[in-house]
Amino acid sequence: AEERSAVRTFPLRGPAEGDAVTPAIRLRIGADGTLLEVGAGGNAKEVQGIRRGWVLDLGKARSVPGTLSLDWRADAGQGDGFQRFSIEGSKDLRTWSALGSGQIARLSFNGEQIDQREVELSTCRYRYLRLLWEAPREAPLLTGVQLAISHTRVEGAPFAWSGPLTAQRDKDGDYLLTLPVALPLQRLRIDLPQPNTLAPLEVAGRYAGAEPRDPWMTQARAILYRLPVDGTEKIRNELELPGRPLKQLRIRVDKRGGGLGTDTITLHVGLTASEVVFLARGSAPYLLVTGNGKVVAADMPLSALMPANDINDDSVGTAVLAAAPMTIAGPTPEAAAEASGDWKRAVLWLVLLGGVGLLGAMTLHLLRKPQQ
Repeated sequence: AEERSAVRTFPLRGPAEGDAVTPAIRLRIGADGTLLEVGAGGNAKEVQGIRRGWVLDLGKARSVPGTLSLDWRADAGQGDGFQRFSIEGSKDLRTWSALGSGQIARLSFNGEQIDQREVELSTCRYRYLRLLWEAPREAPLLTGVQLAISHTRVEGAPFAWSGPLTAQRDKDGDYLLTLPVALPLQRLRIDLPQPNTLAPLEVAGRYAGAEPRDPWMTQARAILYRLPVDGTEKIRNELELPGRPLKQLRIRVDKRGGGLGTDTITLHVGLTASEVVFLARGSAPYLLVTGNGKVVAADMPLSALMPANDINDDSVGTAVLAAAPMTIAGPTPEAAAEASGDWKRAVLWLVLLGGVGLLGAMTLHLLRKPQQ
């Protein structure tokens, strides 16, 4: 379960000169430790200074990991792009401990916008946090902060990535990829070969058995980038897919962003790994076969194969791949579907030709009949 709560925020102001200096502050704290006011601790010049950062009151300390979600708006043209800040924690607002750094980002292009607003906290054992902008003159105005705490952490199934796959650009400028088999894709990684790349794109797909004339189904839209920021290169080259079983992929890049600059791109597809539990008969090696949709399913509930009271984990073995995958003789599902389609077309042509012949015979009979 996840608990989300609003965080009280208080701006820190200081002089515009001397960006690396932590601003002096004065505090007003309630009897229960609630932070009531944060003000400048120096002269009037500091009161009129710029926002150097923020003090956050989390409400109570928690010795579990959490995630801060920040929302902001541009202030006098500031707030777009990447904004970095240092994070410090305190239990009494007097002694502060460094907790690392965070970053938010907002990129806009051609009406599309992407935000990076999540900041991971290793622990929330401090009640108060202090965020100090690295570049306060360009920092945005925070409008809201939320803290998400997960009370239980459940490990999901392992995630598997494919090897490199090559997508070719067609005559329309789109990149096309046909997978060996239909897969329920959950992620797509696109290698960006050139620096200074900003690529708004759309990913569409076709399901197994689709014809070339069938429409493409949109799966995701995103803005991928590879940009230099403050001496380092920021890369976003992954996007999430809805997990539908796809056989073909089409990546359409908005040319107004400059494109990707190559006729081929390298892709990696990712999905949650599957685990197969089977009852072994006889001696190894065993053969695991997939791809025949006409075989009647013989799967059973795991509780039927492994009664909890009779079998423990130590008695279950692990199968190890002993040889490279091989193709068993016989038509592939695509070839079988094509052969079935050819047979149906032949029958349809025979029926049509038979009907034409019957109409011709009736017409000839009527022409030979004497006039009344």
